[in-house]
Amino acid sequence: MMRYSNKIFFFSVILIFAIISFQFFKEDNNFEIFLDKSVPYIGTTHPMELGFDGTGIKIAVIDTGVDYNHPDLFGFGKDGKVIGGYDFVDNDNSPIDTNGHGTEVAGIIAADGQLQGVAPKSKILAYRVSENGESVSSDLIIKAIEQAILDEADVINISLGVNLTNKKIDNTVNKAVEQGIIVVAAAGNNGPDLGTIGSPGINPNTITVGATYNNITASLVSTLEVESKKYQVLPMVGTSPLDKPITAEIHFGQYGRERDLVDLEIKDSILLVERGSDLEGEIVYFSDKENNAAKFGAKAIIVYNNEHGLFFGELTHELAGPDYQPTIPALSMSGEEGMILKKLIQNKTSGTLNVFYHPDFVAHFSSRGPVSPFYIKPDLVAPGAFVNTTLIDGKYNFTSGTSFAAPHVSGAAALLLQKRNDLQPIEIKSLLVTTTNSVLDAYGNQFPVEIAGSGRLNLTQAFDANLIIKPTNLIFNVSPEKNVQSQFLQIKSIDGNNENIKVSFIGNDYVDFDYKLENDRLNITASINKEFFGEVQDKVFIEQNGVIYNIPIVSHLTNATIDVVEQNGEMNFKISSPEEWSYAKISVIDKDNSVIDTTSATPTKDATITVYNPGVYWIESKIMIDGKTFDANDIVEVKSATETKGLDLFHLIKIPYKPILIIFSVVVIIALVGLKIRR
Repeated sequence: MMRYSNKIFFFSVILIFAIISFQFFKEDNNFEIFLDKSVPYIGTTHPMELGFDGTGIKIAVIDTGVDYNHPDLFGFGKDGKVIGGYDFVDNDNSPIDTNGHGTEVAGIIAADGQLQGVAPKSKILAYRVSENGESVSSDLIIKAIEQAILDEADVINISLGVNLTNKKIDNTVNKAVEQGIIVVAAAGNNGPDLGTIGSPGINPNTITVGATYNNITASLVSTLEVESKKYQVLPMVGTSPLDKPITAEIHFGQYGRERDLVDLEIKDSILLVERGSDLEGEIVYFSDKENNAAKFGAKAIIVYNNEHGLFFGELTHELAGPDYQPTIPALSMSGEEGMILKKLIQNKTSGTLNVFYHPDFVAHFSSRGPVSPFYIKPDLVAPGAFVNTTLIDGKYNFTSGTSFAAPHVSGAAALLLQKRNDLQPIEIKSLLVTTTNSVLDAYGNQFPVEIAGSGRLNLTQAFDANLIIKPTNLIFNVSPEKNVQSQFLQIKSIDGNNENIKVSFIGNDYVDFDYKLENDRLNITASINKEFFGEVQDKVFIEQNGVIYNIPIVSHLTNATIDVVEQNGEMNFKISSPEEWSYAKISVIDKDNSVIDTTSATPTKDATITVYNPGVYWIESKIMIDGKTFDANDIVEVKSATETKGLDLFHLIKIPYKPILIIFSVVVIIALVGLKIRR
C-alpha cells in the first residue's frame, strides 16, 4: 500500500507543478511578425518646410534587424544611420537584417536617399529579435525594450505582436514609457474580425496603429446595395474602378464553372457564386470564375466565402496565364452575407454595385478592437497598403500591413519631439491621436472606433496643435437607474493660451451631451435621451486657431447598474436592474489591465473586493438576466487603501485567487486520498 501512496504523491506533485506552470508561463508565447504590406501619406511636407526632419532623435526598431549597407540607410556606428543596436538572435553587436521586414520598417521611418522616410535625419537603433521573420520569443522582445531604455531611445517601434495579452511584454513597455520613451506598436494583421489586437498593442500606454489604404491607385473599395441593405464587399486584386455604378439583376451561379453557367441566362446580370468547389480536389481559381462570368455576359461577379468571415481575393496570379486580363469587376463577400443574399435572390432581385478609389479606408487585414470596456484601441490608423520602402541588398519593395503603418506614427512622433523635446510620451500621444482625420467606409459612414480609433494620422494638424487633451477618448456608462454621468477632459495649452476654444458634438439620438469649460477642464455630462440598450459612438470636437481636435466618445447604455461604495480600498458592490436578475460576476481591473480580483453577487448576497494600492480601478460586471448576459461597468478612484496586515503574497505577485483555490482543492483531495490509503 505504501508503494501506491508514493506513486499518488509523485503524480500529485506533477499535477500541482503543471497547474502552477500553466498560470505563470502560459504567456511565454511566440510573437507573429506581421508580414502583409503598407505606405506613407500623412502630411510631412508642413514640418519639413519648417525645417524639422528628425535631427537628434533616436528611434529603436525592434524587428529582424536593419540592413545598414542599404544606400538609403547607410552606415553602422556613431557616424552612420544605424548608430547602435544588438543582435539578440546570434548574441553579437551586428544586427544586420537577413529577412527584410526590419529594413522595410526602418526605411519608412528614416530612409534618407532615393526614398525619404517620415523623419529622414533621425537615427536608428536596430535590435534583431527574429532570424526568419516569422516568429520571435517574447523574452527577446523584453530584452530589446530593456536595451532600448539603456541606450536612451526616444521612440520605440514594435511592428510585431500576438492576438493575446502578454503581461511581461506590457510591463516592460510600461517601464519604457515611465522613462519618457514613446512606444508605438502595430495593431496586427488579424482583421477583419473584432477583438484581434494583442500585446503590446493592447497596452493603454502604447500608441497602437491600424492600417488604412494610401493615396495611390491601390486604394480601391466597393459597395453593393440590395433592397436598401448595404453589404460589405471587397474588390479583388486586378479589379478596375467603374466609370459609373452597375445596376442589374442578381443571379446565383453555384461555383462559377462553365458547366454551372451554361444553362443560365446571366447576360447583363450580377453573378453571385460560392468560393471553391463542391468536388474534392477540384480547384476553381477566382480568375476562372471571373473569366467564365464575363464569357457568359455577366456585368460583375461576387464570390462569397465558403466559411466564416470575409476574405481578400486576387485575380492575377502565375497560373492564370500571361494573356489573362480581368474584364469585369470581381468582389468578395463573407459567407454569412453571401448566404443571406443567395436566399434573397430566389425571387427576382436587383442590386447596385460600384468600385471606386477611396484612400482613407481601413484595410481589411487591420486588427480590430475592442480590447477593454474602459479605453479604445487602436488609437489611430495610418496608411498601410502598398508602400514603397527599402529592402535588403539595396533593393526597394512595395509592401503592406500594420507593421508598416506603425513606423509612420513613429516618424511623426520623432518630428514632434524634435519640435518640443520637453513633452512627455502621453502628451505626444495626445497631439497625434486627437488631431486625426475622420475615416469613412465605402458608404460614407464613420468607421467605428474599434476599427479606426480616432481616425487617420494628420501630421500637419498635429504639428500646428497647441492643446494637449487627456484622456484621448471618453467612455460613459449609463442606465435607466443611473441615467446621468459626468466626466472631464484636461486641456493644457502648450503656449499658455486657453482662449478662443470652441466645443461641438456629433452623435446620436440616444444620448445628450452638455458641457462646461472651466479653466483647463472641459466637464462633459452624458444623459439618456431615448431608451436604448447597447453601445453608441459619438465625438466631441474642440477647435482653437484653426486646429480641430477630435475625441471619440463611447457610451454603454445598459438596463442594469452596478453601484460601488468604496472606503480605504474596500469596494462594496450592489447590482440593480428593472428586470429580475439571478447572478453577477464582478471583476476589478487596474490601469495596467490586470485583473486584481473577481467575485460574484446574487440578489440576496452583495459582494466585496479589497484593493491595497491607491489608483483608478475599472469595475466590470457580467449580469445574468433571464438567461442572457448584460454588462454594467463603472470606474472607481481609490485615494487611500487599507494597509495589508503582514505580507499579502497573492496581491504582491498578482496570482489570481482561482488557481490558488484549484491548487488548494487538489492538495485537500490528495490528503484525503492519502489518509484513506493509509487506513
